[in-house]
Amino acid sequence: MSLRAHAKLLLSALLVSVTGVVTAEEEPNQAAHIASPDYYTVLKENNQVLVLKMVLEPGESDSMHRHHNETVYFQQGGQLSIEPLNGDTLVAKVPDGHVMWHQAWTHRVTNVGDDTVIAIILEDKP
Repeated sequence: MSLRAHAKLLLSALLVSVTGVVTAEEEPNQAAHIASPDYYTVLKENNQVLVLKMVLEPGESDSMHRHHNETVYFQQGGQLSIEPLNGDTLVAKVPDGHVMWHQAWTHRVTNVGDDTVIAIILEDKP
């Protein structure tokens, strides 16, 4: 290992040990509101559920993150690109008021349209 790579590794380890922070790029199994706090707000959390509000402006993209089984209500839909951790990227036009259910997964969402997308996510706790 080069001296530069070794120094970078040590600096990363020091930052994690001091701050406890690991970025979503390093840890894709973080919950959405932890991986991308600028785009997700916790509305409710208890032992059974986690309820999030996601707001993505045009051109914005969240970090790779995970959800447990989830039901999603799109208050305001739009054109989204959804990139699963291990799979093909899907581009979908989601209408206002659309409701979907999805089993646990890891993915990244990008708003590729012209409208702000707002979704309410009800996620089961394991």
